[in-house]
Amino acid sequence: MGLMSEATADPAQLSGLDLLRVAMTRADRPPFIGDLLGMEVDELEHGKVVFALRTRPDFANPLGTTHGGICATLLDSVMGCAVHSTLEAGVGYSTLELKINYIRSVPTDGQRLTATGITIHVGRSTATAEGRVVDEKGRLVAHATTTCVIFRGDR
Repeated sequence: MGLMSEATADPAQLSGLDLLRVAMTRADRPPFIGDLLGMEVDELEHGKVVFALRTRPDFANPLGTTHGGICATLLDSVMGCAVHSTLEAGVGYSTLELKINYIRSVPTDGQRLTATGITIHVGRSTATAEGRVVDEKGRLVAHATTTCVIFRGDR
């Protein structure tokens, strides 16, 4: 199905990957958390999603570095969307568990952080994925795993 026909199709009829591609490219799409943080979509593939953002002063924690919640939001987003990208039309999901390890602090001076989420397992009722955030130099900033519940219409 081409992008033009996907944009006019019923969202419930689109696979998770097609829905993400349409939702992220439509000019009239509803707002999402990524807008608030300035997330950019770098890659949307089956089982793999890459988002990035630039740090800024209002992301600061009390110590003056980027708050861990920024990486947590990036990781939750890419891992959840990686799971979503594997689902059939009409199937939903939600995060059940999120486990993050923070490796290094990040300045709030416009550093570009890139997060990659990749599925590990997608089953009938649960899915798992892993994610990594790296800085502009490719250094690991944080990594995580998630478990998602899958909502199928036949349950």
